[in-house]
Amino acid sequence: MLPTAELAVPTAEDLELVELAREVIDANTDAGPDEDGAHTMGAAVRDADGRMFAGVNLFHFTGGPCAELVALGAARAQGGREITTIVAVGNHGRGVVGPCGRDRQVLFDYYPGIRVLLPTAEGVRVATIETLMPFAASWTMKGGTQQFDEERFR
Repeated sequence: MLPTAELAVPTAEDLELVELAREVIDANTDAGPDEDGAHTMGAAVRDADGRMFAGVNLFHFTGGPCAELVALGAARAQGGREITTIVAVGNHGRGVVGPCGRDRQVLFDYYPGIRVLLPTAEGVRVATIETLMPFAASWTMKGGTQQFDEERFR
């Protein structure tokens, strides 16, 4: 049986990241309440230097990029290299939303140890990506899927 994940209470800096993601999607959504749109999610990331970067999703039937991936790309384009924290927020006050499976795998592969803000019954909480991906196998550009590394889950 897996141990119960320990989730941390968000810091003031974490809540600042939530607010940036909310502001970005509220300013850029193209959908009214209860309407579909191409831009309905915002995300924000923080790097080790404390800089914050944001992005919005681009919904498309082919699997357009989630807001988290856009925020990661924006960070990279602006010099953000060591990403430490990420959050996604829905438009129209829907609040914090956890990352989808594809985003979790990307975070796991490229940002080991990244802190992920999540909605819970107790409010927003923080987990590491390893907590969200128990027993996952990582992937690298050079080697493809790697063997399970139990050291990542201790």
